[in-house]
Amino acid sequence: MLDIRLIRARPDFVRERLATRSSELPQQVDDVLKIDSERRQMETRVQQLNAERNKLSKQIGMLRSKKESSAEQESNVRAIGDEIDRLSQASAAAAELQTTLLLGIPNLPHANVPIGADAGANPEVRVWNEKPVFSYQPLDHVELGTKLGLFDLERAVKISGTGFVCFTNLGARLQRGLTQFLLDLQTIENGYVEICPPHLVRRECMVGTGQLPKFEKDAYELEEGQTFLIPTAEVPLTNLYRNEILSYQDLPKYLVAHTPCFRREAGSAGRDTRGLIRIHQFNKVELVKITTPETSYQELEKLTADAEKVLERLDLHYRRIELCTGDLGFSMAKTYDLEVWAPGQGRYLEVSSCSNAEDYQARRMNLKFKDVDGKNRFCHTMNGSGTALARLYVALVETYQQPDRSILIPEPLRDYVGFKEIR
Repeated sequence: MLDIRLIRARPDFVRERLATRSSELPQQVDDVLKIDSERRQMETRVQQLNAERNKLSKQIGMLRSKKESSAEQESNVRAIGDEIDRLSQASAAAAELQTTLLLGIPNLPHANVPIGADAGANPEVRVWNEKPVFSYQPLDHVELGTKLGLFDLERAVKISGTGFVCFTNLGARLQRGLTQFLLDLQTIENGYVEICPPHLVRRECMVGTGQLPKFEKDAYELEEGQTFLIPTAEVPLTNLYRNEILSYQDLPKYLVAHTPCFRREAGSAGRDTRGLIRIHQFNKVELVKITTPETSYQELEKLTADAEKVLERLDLHYRRIELCTGDLGFSMAKTYDLEVWAPGQGRYLEVSSCSNAEDYQARRMNLKFKDVDGKNRFCHTMNGSGTALARLYVALVETYQQPDRSILIPEPLRDYVGFKEIR
């Protein structure tokens, strides 16, 4: 959530930065300022009325001590009390509306984020490795997985409907081995603390990381919208310290979790519906950092490198792109996407978004730290997939397919899965 003091002090700056995301957003700033002004005027008037009432109350006391009539003053006190009640209720309603409006405004893009309207303006930052060359037409993961019995899409539909997958036999072992490989890499080598969080979170947790209220249609809700299946482990991990004041000595915090992720994918009908690329439940290893403002962008670069290490260890061709202003996620000030090459698709697949929310999420969840001078300040939060398993799985089997349609297991995974190839 944006700081209302920043919006009051520098409205033109806020409008200009939001306009790089969408031309419609500056109007939301005007709406916030209007209700903020009305609310503050009402609060000022309540203070004035309280002062008047106190003055009248003293007069009533003096008149009573002289055994003189105070009926007029008492009538005025009652009228003032009624007006205070009315204004207090109106002020509370305005404050609630102001909060709702603020929750609907996305984060400001960082100053060095490239300006653009959509994904077509995202610059390529770096490329690693070469695209694999085949002497034959590579199959896609659906053909390979069906032939080798890695997963059963038809029975997954029978169990849960479209958009789900059931891994089977060696395919399930490959999924499990990949998970363990990713967790060991991030905990043992990169120093993240492993967390096994609940997969259900309260509504305020979803609000805290920015999934709600804007993306409620994408979420699986329970208890009439009071609890939700997590769309990503970013939600429980970042909210671990909600409403707390940490010490600067405790930062940065490096957290990692493997969880299922649940997304309705509302509005994505017809896109990437074949196979594992866009499904309603998938597993992911998520990286989260909580830092001071001074170190957050250094930590974002490190986090992105930690996610890239997965693809490099598996010798997969990928590229890092930077999202332009019009393609940034709602809560994020800066984002790198990692896209791995999937030969059977003939295109890149996003397997990780590594993002810095700065203090946007921390304000929403009241997450602070006490700095070296003893001042309470908002933390910076960031997250990245390390990585999304379904799309990593797709790239892996399509890249390592052999002429006889078997799949070679890359060396770093062999001890985790217990075999060298799948036939």
